[in-house]
Amino acid sequence: MDFNFDRQPDRRDVPGEKWGRYAGRDILPLWVADMDFTAPPPVLAALQARLDHGIFGYTDPWPSLIEAVITGIARDHNWLIEPDWLVWLPGVVSGFNLACRAVGEAGDGVFTATPVYPPFLFAPENSDRRLQTCALTFDGQRWLWDRDATAAAMDARTRLFMLCNPHNPVGRAFDRDELRWIANLAEQRDLIICSDEIHCGLVLDDYHPHIPIAALDNTVARRTITLMAPSKTWNIPALYCAFAIIPDASLRARFKRAMRGIVPQVNVLGLTATEAAYREGGPWRTALLAYLRENRQRVLEAVSAMPGLQTCSPEATYLAWIDCRAAGLDDPAGFFEVAGVGLSDGKAFGMPGFVRLNFGCPSTTLDEALKRMHAALTP
Repeated sequence: MDFNFDRQPDRRDVPGEKWGRYAGRDILPLWVADMDFTAPPPVLAALQARLDHGIFGYTDPWPSLIEAVITGIARDHNWLIEPDWLVWLPGVVSGFNLACRAVGEAGDGVFTATPVYPPFLFAPENSDRRLQTCALTFDGQRWLWDRDATAAAMDARTRLFMLCNPHNPVGRAFDRDELRWIANLAEQRDLIICSDEIHCGLVLDDYHPHIPIAALDNTVARRTITLMAPSKTWNIPALYCAFAIIPDASLRARFKRAMRGIVPQVNVLGLTATEAAYREGGPWRTALLAYLRENRQRVLEAVSAMPGLQTCSPEATYLAWIDCRAAGLDDPAGFFEVAGVGLSDGKAFGMPGFVRLNFGCPSTTLDEALKRMHAALTP
């Protein structure tokens, strides 16, 4: 099938976070992590059919939806899960906040590595836990774990390891050796792992597949809460449908107790879209990944010609993490915003001096944004 990713839907007059931030201003928004592509045709068709039915009463996940998710995860990630392991959520952010609430007690430590998706940094405090961090290191080609610093950042009261894989914002799809090291560390220190894998369907290189950490073996699975959603891969984030995969019955019960009276049921349109995405969204995803690979190359070539900027090739996601420190910019995000490009500020990710660029957009939009950035740096 032929999918048109070159078309730029007009989002300026439709309420929405991404384009709404710069309403009435000539600023191209390449910041928040949603794409400027219409959802897959099978998803749109399923939503229309559900709308035509006309009834929107309370609805629980149904058997064919659960089967589609289980089949999709086995097909795409070589991980066979059980129906009982699924806990449905309105989003992965709810999921890792619930993990903080469900694991340990007030004052316990929650570890994560920076830079990282900003809600990771706020979730521990929301549940009276202590945030513990160390920085990933850059070897000139990719971002890696500082294993000694990671261990040193924890203490006797660390209870939860919050992992982002594929990683937002650095774009790593962590390999088996890295995941095994994390699993061994969790075993040694008796940690629960909460793994945000929302970008698992967006690995850009076929030779480097996504590996769910819980799929390593049953021992790891028993101490892992895996969070997934169709929202990033098939560009349906505002339908608010996600799920936790929790193989251990006791851990799953603790997680569900943390949900009581706080977390609402997932809306029926989100559930409908999820089934269609996992069941029929494969061809669209294949075409999307090819388009994103081309956009990734555009970013790499353009940034390499920008004085003072450095980046590396993301293995997954549609996000580029750009080091602006050598450009001498006090506020890189503000500097590029003045130049007409809206980027995410690295400070919010725990690493000032960087920006995050979303290349999930038509190539013409991306080229114009990159042109504006280059012009701002070379007046």
